[in-house]
Amino acid sequence: MSNRKLNGTVIVTYRCNARCNMCSRFKRPSKPDEEISLETIKKLPKMYFTNITGGEPFIREDLKDIVRELYKKSDRIVISTNGFFTDRIIDLCKEFPNVGIRISIEGLEETNNKIRGLQDGFNRGYSTLKKLVEMKHPDVGFGMTVQDANAKDLVPLYKLSDELNMEFATASLHNSFYFVENKNIIHDRLMVAEQFENLINELLNSNQPKKWFRAYFNHGLINYIFGQKRLLPCDMAFDTFFIDPYGDVMPCNGTKEKEVMGNLNEQTWDELWNSEQAEKVRNKVRHCDRQCWMIGSVSPAMHKYIWKPAWWVIRHKFFRFFKKKKYSMYENKIVQDYKDGKVTKEELDKCSTCDLSCPVNDGLSDTSREILKEMSGEEFVNQDIKKQLEKK
Repeated sequence: MSNRKLNGTVIVTYRCNARCNMCSRFKRPSKPDEEISLETIKKLPKMYFTNITGGEPFIREDLKDIVRELYKKSDRIVISTNGFFTDRIIDLCKEFPNVGIRISIEGLEETNNKIRGLQDGFNRGYSTLKKLVEMKHPDVGFGMTVQDANAKDLVPLYKLSDELNMEFATASLHNSFYFVENKNIIHDRLMVAEQFENLINELLNSNQPKKWFRAYFNHGLINYIFGQKRLLPCDMAFDTFFIDPYGDVMPCNGTKEKEVMGNLNEQTWDELWNSEQAEKVRNKVRHCDRQCWMIGSVSPAMHKYIWKPAWWVIRHKFFRFFKKKKYSMYENKIVQDYKDGKVTKEELDKCSTCDLSCPVNDGLSDTSREILKEMSGEEFVNQDIKKQLEKK
């Protein structure tokens, strides 16, 4: 198992300068001197794809060193960022022209700034994207987490990405220790599903096969927000892993509490990956009922079970060749049942992971948590960024 290339996500920090309404990670930052070191990075296995994320990864001043090490063991690297640290992003891309950059933009200007809580966040992120395009950087795009507040910006934002010839990734609300949230939920499911339907038809009407398969992914997001069983099996912890800032290796970032397979600071990769503890976590994955539909778990599943999305694409793209509207959200039986009143909102809410009565888990170490006794997470990160800027 440990000899084949895996799909990996490296969470290099929990520090974040954004204040997103669907993610409270900014309230629970990691302590810089505890964050994953280059020595631990060197112990990671061979990977066919690596996502570097956070927090905000560009808060790490040594991110270029991390990328340099990961390129020794990974075929492809994509960094997820809010795009705020423009100079650092441009500088890194000059040294690593093949690294992918995905900037989170949650809607058009007013919507994005309200959701992400970053002053002038849209313009900062958008200007970073444009500079990368001007550099002719080959792998640039942005991602959007769809919720009630921004769903109507979904297609306009996609069209903006299309005009700039950029990648456009989507997600919807999740609750987990990683997001330090348990209250995220879609309220107007039909409205949000309709916006996804519009996007899916835009993608199916394109001439790019990659977008047809993205249409399938977005079809799965409709299925997810209606609380249904995922369309593809979840193989997290089998051929895919996450590693957090403390060196803890996990199956994914979608679990209610952090599920730890082992710690790479203390073990070799083979010891960890083949351990009894790792098998216990894999058993939990096999019995997981959260039905997440995030790109980190879905992308490898789409490759592994390619015939399922491929058949869906064939049916919608080619069997409906002369139809402009190739897809309807009512193909999902649950959507029609909900519209017809056969299923209530309360019943669908119970299918979600939203649970206002549960304590929020955060996955922090005891040492990082100690910081919060003296100051808020926001204050800690603001002080950290201020010190970094003063060095210049």
